[in-house]
Amino acid sequence: MKLLFVCLGNICRSPILEAVARERFARAGVDWQVASCGTGGWHAGDGADARAVQAGHARGYALHTHRARQLRASDYTEFDFLLAADESNLRDLRTRAPAQSERLVLTLPFSGIDTPREVPDPYYGGARDFQHVVDLAERIADGLLLRLGSGHTVLGARASRPRGT
Repeated sequence: MKLLFVCLGNICRSPILEAVARERFARAGVDWQVASCGTGGWHAGDGADARAVQAGHARGYALHTHRARQLRASDYTEFDFLLAADESNLRDLRTRAPAQSERLVLTLPFSGIDTPREVPDPYYGGARDFQHVVDLAERIADGLLLRLGSGHTVLGARASRPRGT
C-alpha cells in the first residue's frame, strides 16, 4: 500500500500526517509506504514548519528530515490513495488528475472519522493547533489501519474490520 498525504504547502499538516502514519504503521508491523506533498510549490525544498517539528517530536514522531515538495503528475499513478487534508486540496487534486479517480479522497472521512471532516490548517495558529493536528493524525493512522485491511491496531492487537469497507 502506498499513501500520499496532501495539503497546501507541505510544511504543516501533510508532513505531520506522513510522520505519524509511518511510525504507527511500523509499530503495527505494516509495511506501507507513505509520503506527503503540497498542491502549491512555494515551500518546495523547505523543512517542515518548526512548530510542526516540535509538536511531532513531543509525541515521538520525527519530522526534522522532511523536505517539502509539490504534487507531481506521476503521483497519480505511483500511489494507491492520495489523501487530501481539506476540501480545497481535494478539488485541486481532482482538477489536476489525468482522469477521474476514486483514489482521490478526503483524509478524515476516508479513515473512518466523521467529525471533523477536514484537518485544520495550523499555520496561522499556535502550539495547540499543531498538537491538535498530531492528535488527528494518530486517529487517522489508526483508522487507515482498520479501513485498509491490516487488521491490526497500533498496539498490534487484532481488530475487526469496519463493515462496508
